[in-house]
Amino acid sequence: MNKLQAMEVFIQVVDAGSFTRAAENMQLPKATVSTLISSLEASLSVKLLNRTTRHVSITSDGAAYYEHCVRILSDVREAEESLSRTRLNPSGRLRVDAPTALASELLIPALPDFFARYPDIVLELGCSDRPVDLIEEGVDCAVRGGELGDVNLIARRVGVLHFITCASPAYLAHYGTPQHPNELSLHRGVNFFSAKTGRTFEWDFTRDGERIQIAMPSNIALNDSNAYSAAGLAGLGIVQMTHFMLAPLMEQGKMVELLKEWESDPLPIHVIYPPNRHLSAKVRVFVEWVADMFNNHPATQMKTKFARAAQTEAQP
Repeated sequence: MNKLQAMEVFIQVVDAGSFTRAAENMQLPKATVSTLISSLEASLSVKLLNRTTRHVSITSDGAAYYEHCVRILSDVREAEESLSRTRLNPSGRLRVDAPTALASELLIPALPDFFARYPDIVLELGCSDRPVDLIEEGVDCAVRGGELGDVNLIARRVGVLHFITCASPAYLAHYGTPQHPNELSLHRGVNFFSAKTGRTFEWDFTRDGERIQIAMPSNIALNDSNAYSAAGLAGLGIVQMTHFMLAPLMEQGKMVELLKEWESDPLPIHVIYPPNRHLSAKVRVFVEWVADMFNNHPATQMKTKFARAAQTEAQP
């Protein structure tokens, strides 16, 4: 008996709920499917399935064995994939999680290039600003901004997010324009708080070695990037937004950059994934693609605001 084939047949029977449908799905004679299941039960000395003329159900021992079979065969396939030519043509379902704004503004617009390279990958992209448990929720990898707290995950730094302080023209017309970070105590800000800890993030400013950190006065705090942007556009206060979100709003005259001579700390971007002895080809190529995409995108390159501005001015 081929044990791996028997395990595959067992999984198919459980999933299909029928020997006949499993045989059809695997294009095997029904007698072969029945023989393999019987041989598997004999080798294990347990009953895996309850059989009647009309119905097949799994036993408690069978349910436990089913979970092991799924895990073992998945490991076998990933091990074979990592050593085979399929590395050049990865395929299958890939579940990724990313922050909402980063996904909609940076990741998704670049995906045509990814699918042109890897047309056989089916991407499931979860978009939210809440932290997800990769293992608990079955996520293959995630793009995350900020410092990482889970030391059990593999992390690769792929870029940084640059922040700019800004406000709507309506807010500035009503409250005036601050000229120095110390003047922000006289203004109202829109704060952002962690969905994981509930902690409100402080604002920071650096110029010529001088560093100022502020707990910004505020009537509102949010934990979603799109809602945060909407609050700034509504004139609810001054905001510190990522450069990639601010740039189009500035071009449209909807937001105005403040304190241009000051720079805020950039936020590191990582791709994280669970440790695995056999990292699948589809995860590997996605991580490499994301790293390359962020490294070449002006909004996420690891340069200061002033270095990027100098580079832009130097271009003809």
